[in-house]
Parts: sequence; C-alpha cells; structure tokens
Amino acid sequence: MGETALATQTGDSAYCFDILSVSTLFENSLIGEDDVQMDAYLTAYEEIMKFFQLMGSVFSFVSSDVRSKIDILYTLRATDTQDVRHFETFKTMLEYEKEEQLLTKKGYVSGSRTLLRLHRGLDFVYEFLHRVQELEDDQKTVDVCKTAYDDTLGKHHSFLIRKGARLAMYAMPTRGDLLKRVCRDVELAKENLPSMLKNMRINYDRTEKLYTHHDLHSLP
Repeated sequence: MGETALATQTGDSAYCFDILSVSTLFENSLIGEDDVQMDAYLTAYEEIMKFFQLMGSVFSFVSSDVRSKIDILYTLRATDTQDVRHFETFKTMLEYEKEEQLLTKKGYVSGSRTLLRLHRGLDFVYEFLHRVQELEDDQKTVDVCKTAYDDTLGKHHSFLIRKGARLAMYAMPTRGDLLKRVCRDVELAKENLPSMLKNMRINYDRTEKLYTHHDLHSLP
C-alpha cells in the first residue's frame, strides 16, 4: 500500500485536504479591495495539491504540472528583497513583468503566465466543489465533474487531454466517498466547505479582474 493511501486510512492530517485551512489562507490572501498576496495563495494551493494527490490518477489531467507551476512562483518570490518586492502580490507581479516587457523576453519564465495556469485550475476546483456541495452523499460526482471541467479547464486543453480527462472521470466516487477519501473529519469538512468556496471565489474574481485590466488572459 502506498504511503499516501496508508496515511489517508490512518487519518494522518498531513495527507488530508484541510478545507478550513484553505478557507483561512484564501481569506488572508486578500489585500485591500483588489489585490492578492502571493505567499498565502501558494500555501493554499499546496493544500489543493493534497486534494489532487488524494484523488489519484482521476485528477492527473490538472495535477500533472501544478507542482512545477507552484515552484516557479516560489522561485520568483525568492528573488524579492526587503526593498524590492516585485512578486509579493499579484498586482505588483503583473505590473512589473508588463512594464519591464518580460512577458515576451526570450528565456524568461513568466510569473504572470504561470499564475494564469494555476488560476484556471482554481476555477475548475471551485466549480467542481461548488457542485459537489449540492449533491447528496450517495450521489455520484462524475457528472458534476464533467460539467465543471467542460466549463473551465476543458476550454484550454487539447482534444487528447480532454478525452483522457473525461475517461478518467468515470472512476469518480459518490460525494460521501469522495469526502471520506480526502478529508480527515467529514462533518467538519461539510461545515467549512461554504466558507472555503466563498473565499476561493473572491480570490478567483480578483485575479480575473487583474488579468482583464492588464489584458493578459491570452498569454501563450
């Protein structure tokens, strides 16, 4: 038995999706009226990574490169100093890379482009869990997963990836089994899910507006 599977069965919180933590982190990431703090966002995404990992190969279509995207942003964030903080928030990063014309610089790994991929992934997670919240415990999650995927990430994936993703979704469990698989305390998870979705949505909407303002939704 794999380490992740064993830890899940024994209730090891290190291998559980902590909905309350994600809710708090997304809430703490909000700065002022229109900005998002990078550090809290990335820490929240680390928890979302646990969700992907606990779901196994079913979510490989979204989790396959999330780790590398998170690490790219960590690396860029590490270049900040006490006096120069280009990557401290989403707004400062987008403005810096755009003003310095780094988005088209050969060999430069763009934080704005990288974040856009995570942003699209967050859209899928939100839409999927929002729909899961409305199901009964004995209802299968496959249909809501397909709908959420088609409405979000599927729009940005190639035909082959979409085909593989939809095939993998047939292995999706019921809502009750899904929560048991990824959460240590199912009842607590149900209690905190609405607040997590609320804070996740606010974060998503702010990020969406920033990319719209800077006209960066079509970054290659």
